[in-house]
Amino acid sequence: MKFFIISPGKKPDDETKLLIDEYEKRLSQHIAVEWLFPLAGSGTEEAERIDKALKESDLIICLDERGKELSSEELSAKMNNWIGSGKGRVVFVIGGAYGIDQSILSRAHFVWSLSKLTFPHRLVRLILAEQLYRGMSILHGGKYHHGG
Repeated sequence: MKFFIISPGKKPDDETKLLIDEYEKRLSQHIAVEWLFPLAGSGTEEAERIDKALKESDLIICLDERGKELSSEELSAKMNNWIGSGKGRVVFVIGGAYGIDQSILSRAHFVWSLSKLTFPHRLVRLILAEQLYRGMSILHGGKYHHGG
């Protein structure tokens, strides 16, 4: 099982990568993480690039502003279900500048909204990495998350 994150656009700048790497390192104690940065483009071009990276056996989670917002505890419970689903990979798709094309959204097993706010792409990548680590920490009884 692995988390595979598809994030159209340029690879993260050095400062953002350093922060993401810290959460990836922590996550790697529990699950492998791999990133793919396909070239961003118009809706259909970007969707074709994302589609090529997807496998039939993937469990697809799309990050989209119209998705369901979750608490960290709810995310952790969902992560537990996703990991136990028997799928080869849990794939997180971050939308590009124009969001996620309907052809990809329609294949999603879950559509997740980080917030009603709009964030820059580099921040979404960081928030996702941190929340995945937080969710895994909750799952494994770690001390990182202090919520109740």
